[in-house]
Amino acid sequence: MSGVSLTAATRQNLLSLQDTAALSSTTQNRLSTGKKVSSALDNPVNFFTAQSLSNRSSDLGTLLDSISNGVQTIQAANTGLTSIQKLVDSAKSTANQALATQITTTGTAGTAFSATGSVNLLVNGSAVPVTLTTSDTIDTAITKLNTAVSAQGAGNAFSKDATGTKLVVNATADIEFSAPADQTALGFASGAASAGPLYAASAAGQSSNLTVTGVKERASLSKQYNSLLTQIDQLAKDSSFNGTNLLSSSAASNKLHISFNEKDTSNLDVQGVDATSGGLNLTAITGNSGSTADGKGSFLLDASVTATLSSLTSASTTLRSQASTFGSNLSVVQNRQDFTKNLQNVLDTGASKLTDADLNEEAANSQALSTRQSLGISALSLANQAQQGVLQLLR
Repeated sequence: MSGVSLTAATRQNLLSLQDTAALSSTTQNRLSTGKKVSSALDNPVNFFTAQSLSNRSSDLGTLLDSISNGVQTIQAANTGLTSIQKLVDSAKSTANQALATQITTTGTAGTAFSATGSVNLLVNGSAVPVTLTTSDTIDTAITKLNTAVSAQGAGNAFSKDATGTKLVVNATADIEFSAPADQTALGFASGAASAGPLYAASAAGQSSNLTVTGVKERASLSKQYNSLLTQIDQLAKDSSFNGTNLLSSSAASNKLHISFNEKDTSNLDVQGVDATSGGLNLTAITGNSGSTADGKGSFLLDASVTATLSSLTSASTTLRSQASTFGSNLSVVQNRQDFTKNLQNVLDTGASKLTDADLNEEAANSQALSTRQSLGISALSLANQAQQGVLQLLR
């Protein structure tokens, strides 16, 4: 059987319609997917280049999560340092208050002076022996007593009353006695054991003839100071983020490692610091604890308070330096975070330009192809008009 014969014009119109249908299918696919390159078959170079750019963008997106955690960790540490600085300032205020609290010992002996031998005093916790003889007059005793206590900064603390028979104490220091016998030897009432020493563990109970001010107040302030050191330690331990604490230790192992690229060839190590009271070289006031304690702690001595203030000033300087370092590191990390976000956007845009279709253009193409298809069908009908005329003759 012979095949169907088509004229050249008909065949040409059919091929044109097939091409138009193929182009229309491609355009419809681009409109539905939004891609002009959907697979390596469409354009191998563009497809694999875009895939490489998208992969790197995805890797940078993973790094951004790590960088963001790094930013928060540094901010947590910096917040901790700021709060610790406030506690150090409070400790300074407490120490200054102690320094401004004057210690005094005042009073008049209950009985007339009658020399009965040497006595042992305690001036601001320091043992001060005074050699007296039974033949010493009250004036001689006053001279010896003042010579002894002046060496400990108490000045001329002893004098006599208007009758000239009783000792009077007026000192800018804490004056205690080693034993009750030392008190009665100078005419002062023996201190009750229940009264207890104000500071020195070896001192007798405070004589009822003497009044000491400032000692207990300073001791109370020293407890406040110790409480602030405890708060500093607790705050430093709580300044962590996601399990990382940059204020707990200055050890080389305590550091935050942040990667800025996929191969970790660009990175930053943020070294941790010890912002606890121990790391800041701040020591608690021990006061009268221990069997060998002399009671010179608890802010009794002005020199001790001054030394504490010096340590607090040094701690403030250290904290400011640490905060400056963390601030610099935070600026670097935030800058790299912004850079990574922008680079990720550049990569995604580049990949899109290689594979994404121009929907405006494709929509216009779809309209043009629809029109071309209609014209092709009309042309095919015109090409078959001659054969239709022969058919009319045969009828």
